[in-house]
Amino acid sequence: MDIHEILEHLPHRYPFLLVDRVVEIIPGTSIHAYKNVTINEPFFVGHFPHHPVMPGVLIMEALAQAAGILSFKTMEEKPSPDTVFYFAGIDEARFKRPVMPGDQLHLHVEIERQMRGIWKYKAEARVDGQLAASAKLMCAKRDL
Repeated sequence: MDIHEILEHLPHRYPFLLVDRVVEIIPGTSIHAYKNVTINEPFFVGHFPHHPVMPGVLIMEALAQAAGILSFKTMEEKPSPDTVFYFAGIDEARFKRPVMPGDQLHLHVEIERQMRGIWKYKAEARVDGQLAASAKLMCAKRDL
């Protein structure tokens, strides 16, 4: 999926869109996407000016956005103004290496289960094959 199709499957927009491309997607199973991390990101101005590091919460958000794309593709739906996917939980979050400008953050998400609008995922973020972060994520689809 290129950026145009990603924009069709996520409601997020700049500066909060954190998925640049989907490399592989298997609806109902998994997704591999990536985020190109550049020095132009607005968060690097303050985190940290002398040693820019991507905030861990934004790595988790990038994984959640990849999970959202996977969920919409699995349901064969696109976001609508009437529904939203909320981040409902993060368990077992671990950060193993900093993510810095110039890195390509690979997002790997697998569906563990889905029931009554609640989705659970296993997620990993990698840079150059090295684990940068991992977590169990939970998202909930809700009508507005």
